[in-house]
Amino acid sequence: TETAWRPEYGSYMLEATPGRPFEGSLADFNKVEANMKLRREQLNALLGPNQRCVTITTFPRLGCEGFTHPTYLPQPSSSCSHSLFFPDEAINSHPRFSTLTRNIRERRGSKVAMNAPIFRDTKTPSPFVESFPDEESQQAAKPDHIYMDAMGFGMGMSCVQVTFQACSIEEARLLYDQLTVICPIVLALSASTPIFRGYLSDRDCRWNVICGSVDDRTLEERGDKPLQKDRFRIPKSRYGSVSCYLASESYNDQEVVQDSDIYRGLREAGIDHLLSQHMAHLFIRDPLTLWSEQVYQEVENSSNHFENIQSTNWQSMRFKPPPPNSPIGWRVEFRPTDLQPTDFQNAALVVFVVLLTRTILSLNLNFYLPISKVDENLERAEKRDAVLNQKFYFRKHVHCEAGQTAATAADKATPSDDEYEQMDIDTIVNGKVSGPTLPSNLLLLFFFPFSSLNILLKGALRRFTCGE
Repeated sequence: TETAWRPEYGSYMLEATPGRPFEGSLADFNKVEANMKLRREQLNALLGPNQRCVTITTFPRLGCEGFTHPTYLPQPSSSCSHSLFFPDEAINSHPRFSTLTRNIRERRGSKVAMNAPIFRDTKTPSPFVESFPDEESQQAAKPDHIYMDAMGFGMGMSCVQVTFQACSIEEARLLYDQLTVICPIVLALSASTPIFRGYLSDRDCRWNVICGSVDDRTLEERGDKPLQKDRFRIPKSRYGSVSCYLASESYNDQEVVQDSDIYRGLREAGIDHLLSQHMAHLFIRDPLTLWSEQVYQEVENSSNHFENIQSTNWQSMRFKPPPPNSPIGWRVEFRPTDLQPTDFQNAALVVFVVLLTRTILSLNLNFYLPISKVDENLERAEKRDAVLNQKFYFRKHVHCEAGQTAATAADKATPSDDEYEQMDIDTIVNGKVSGPTLPSNLLLLFFFPFSSLNILLKGALRRFTCGE
């Protein structure tokens, strides 16, 4: 089959993927948009009169009165989310999704709370303040912000995610690190989410809302109370940015919270420091769901317990080990991209990232930044018109010396502020006319490894990357 379909969080959503992975041939770039069009055609063929599939990150009036058809009313005292706005009927009926919703709320000790700053127009009240019937919502809602109180406001959004299989664990770790730096850039390029709960916000993308929608941390874990019952102070939600690189330690400039017992066990088993740290960091989280029939596993032949934790750590990049007894290899998943209205736009973003992975490996490019600067870039990527107006930290020089990879170059480097500067996205992607320390034009770099392509394929790639 050429397509595959899976349930997603919202009862109005579907996850659509190619039926099988694309192969390594560059000709497969031409199949990306065609497969997306096929998926849209298959879905539209099943819909009724005057119904069409739309690919948008979020429905602008999600959470407004009557946003479902038929209309369902929220039940704040009895629903799994206790939301004032999001009825249970808008959640997929598979028990996984309602269980996740309930368990996140119960573990946290309160409803989730997201506040997106309101866009201030000429007639926007100042301050913009909403009144709610319960004290919890009144306290959680911020003035001049759009308040949301349910997992559905985040996990009820859509996005574009791309998984790459590497030829080895070393290559997968390198791609994971390099693409981590690119996540804020693509988030800003793809930003398509300016409206929440019917209000125009002063943000352009989904990131902070979806991070807050699954934030199951307790008051102690969030740092709002001293640690007494809980084990860790955790600075980020389960959905958030990458906390540490996997191929080089040099630019990990933030503390990585980790389960010391997990880390010690992995080290004793011969796993290196960086990979042990990454896994031990994942396991600071509690499982959110567990089916009774899967409690006892043959761990030599099943990775279900690991995937139970891995699949509910929703980071901007995901490092995916091979499943047991499977031909599938080491993979990395690129996860920040907002969804676009057309198949061409979505395919263009996918091809952009895939071309970048090929270029990173072919030309030994080095994008390493301090991980704290990547976090700062993500915060900037959320701002309104970030693709035009924000500047992002990026390396001045992206080429490695002969015989080096980005990881070996980083291991030998002494990180310095002189290695990077703030640039707008136009400069990062297209370069500048002059300047001895500016990075090479990424679009031109794309075509260097593929100079022998036939003219038709080269034209297709140029169409995606340059819009020609």
